[in-house]
Amino acid sequence: MDITQLILDDHHEQRRLFSILEQIDKSDTVSLAAVWRRLSAFLEVHAETEERFFYPALMRVGRKANRTEEVEDESLDAIKDHNEIRDAVAAVESEINGTEAWFKAVAAANKANGDHMAEEEREGLTEFRRLAPLALRHDLAVSFISFETTNVDGVVPIDKDPKKWVETH
Repeated sequence: MDITQLILDDHHEQRRLFSILEQIDKSDTVSLAAVWRRLSAFLEVHAETEERFFYPALMRVGRKANRTEEVEDESLDAIKDHNEIRDAVAAVESEINGTEAWFKAVAAANKANGDHMAEEEREGLTEFRRLAPLALRHDLAVSFISFETTNVDGVVPIDKDPKKWVETH
């Protein structure tokens, strides 16, 4: 088991759930609400799990490999992205389910999340696979999946100050 693969698997599931929303009839607000409830909880749990396990580990291994600036910049950007995703999810919640405004807000959340995932896959995950030994990636994967499954129904979304977060970790 490898934390980078678990993160990629989560990304696939997020893309799948956004795609499902696009395929549900606009008048089927019950189904839209159910899928959105699952997706919005999943997005927050995923972000919180990365912030607890992946990004602190990325910074530790990066600093040890004399790549401090790169890993701190990647982590800073990721926390900022997570805040933007949280804000986009909150914007969806403020709209009436199934309306054009709701779908527009969902599309904005999808874009914010998609941009973050693409960057993370290109940078943070690649960097971590290069720097972290497989045993560490396995141990983090166990913690990652344990936290996600324990909190499957969601966690409270809390924006974090990216600079303070990086300094703390």
